[in-house]
Amino acid sequence: MPPDDARGSATGTNPTLVIGRARRRFLGLTLDNVIQGFFGGNALAAIIVLGLIVIFLFREGGEFFGQNQHNLEVYRKAGLEYVDYMRRQEGGHAVLNRQLLEIRREAFASFISGKAGQGTLSPEAANARLAEFDHFSEKFSDAVMPLRTHVSELGELAVETKTRFAVSEDRKTQRAQLLAVGKGGEAAKVLIEEVDYRAALAPILAMWGDYQRINRELARQLETLVVEMPLAPIPSLVSQMAEFKRGVQGYVATFPDVERELQAWNHSAPIGWHESFTSFIFGYEWLTASFWQDWYGILPLLAGSVLVSLIALFISVPFAIAAAVYVNQIARRSEQRLIKPAIEFISAIPSVVLGFFGIVVLGHYVRSLSQEPWLSWVPGFPVIERLNALTAGCLLALISIPAIFTLAEDALNNVPSALREASFALGASRIQTMLRVIMPAAVSGIISAILLGFGRVIGETMVVLLCAGNRIAIPDFMSGPSVVTQPVHTMTGIIAQEMGEVSPGSIHYRALFIVGVVLFFLSLFINYVAQRIVLKYRRAL
Repeated sequence: MPPDDARGSATGTNPTLVIGRARRRFLGLTLDNVIQGFFGGNALAAIIVLGLIVIFLFREGGEFFGQNQHNLEVYRKAGLEYVDYMRRQEGGHAVLNRQLLEIRREAFASFISGKAGQGTLSPEAANARLAEFDHFSEKFSDAVMPLRTHVSELGELAVETKTRFAVSEDRKTQRAQLLAVGKGGEAAKVLIEEVDYRAALAPILAMWGDYQRINRELARQLETLVVEMPLAPIPSLVSQMAEFKRGVQGYVATFPDVERELQAWNHSAPIGWHESFTSFIFGYEWLTASFWQDWYGILPLLAGSVLVSLIALFISVPFAIAAAVYVNQIARRSEQRLIKPAIEFISAIPSVVLGFFGIVVLGHYVRSLSQEPWLSWVPGFPVIERLNALTAGCLLALISIPAIFTLAEDALNNVPSALREASFALGASRIQTMLRVIMPAAVSGIISAILLGFGRVIGETMVVLLCAGNRIAIPDFMSGPSVVTQPVHTMTGIIAQEMGEVSPGSIHYRALFIVGVVLFFLSLFINYVAQRIVLKYRRAL
């Protein structure tokens, strides 16, 4: 009869072997579980963090539209909206007045430079030649003074009503806080004045007859001035004077429309939620801490972000893609060891350092270079503002080049070598193989690299904050390519600039978080487009 251990071996139930197999099975499963848990845990952590960010953004910014709706209601009920109709009319006159000043500036510069064809004049002689024009300009400027005074008086009344409402709201908040901590006696001492908007608007609406009289007198004076308008100071300004004349006639023609809007205005008309939403999405003003009215319109910030990003991509994409093709397809080993680390090292430079470089060196150099006469043909030259979209775009291009280069070079590396060898076997040259075989095969990866670069630059903060000029206005895209030399502000820049100055829970605070939400959705959209493009080209290949 065999021993016990032999019987166990024969039957496969040897305790030592069973324990060994169990230990190996246990250790193997544990190792797999550790690996899966590690990577799965990282993915889960990323999803959780992303979810927390989304929840935080919507929690902090979600109340903005309700607060903005209330803000617009006060704007209407206090009469600020009513006065703004007249203020816009006054602003139209200011635009025309600036046209006159621009014509005067060009004429003066032509006289003292000799370009007017009358020899080089001294500043005194040039001013003497422009005396008649200056007299006309002065009369045109003074014509709006009665309307300006009227708007100022109405504005004071409307702002007073708004201030009373703000004081009332502050006292309501103060009373609620005292009640929350159990100080009912002190809360009862806080006096709250309920604002009677109808009574407050009565003095403003009572001045309707004065406005009509002022409006008709202004129209009469402007029509008379158009008839008496002097000839252009120099022949080259004839077209601008004719444009100014048409502008004055068109401006006067809007007066009846303004009166109809004022007559149809109703202070008690409700403000819908959609008006709060559209005033933010399509609003062209971002104006905070104003004694008159705060506006939160994202359009100038969005336009500035897109403009700067497009300038950066316009500069960086050709350089990055060309460098990737050269390094991957043409460069020798020694060149690759030099070029790749040099390009990738750019990403190690802090963005604040690049921002200071833009302020001190690049912006000054570009403006100085634009003054050169032989570059006067370049759109936007000479550059007036040292810090503008072009300066910021150049630096953002430098930031995005490493990311685009690295991903594009990886895409070229992933092209199967069989395609290259087949092309050479058919007699194609290296250039033909690159352009007709390798580049089309890697196009999905290259497009992904470009879109990633776009996402990188549109989310950059420090460079645009320091170098873009921070002018909150929609760029004048009608000016053509010269739009790149205009100062802009961006969504990331406004968040970084103003977040430290706002009170938590205020409408300004909520508005900045909503800007962050727009950035979030913009990033999602960029990623979605990238995925769709990659999928399309993969199917095509």
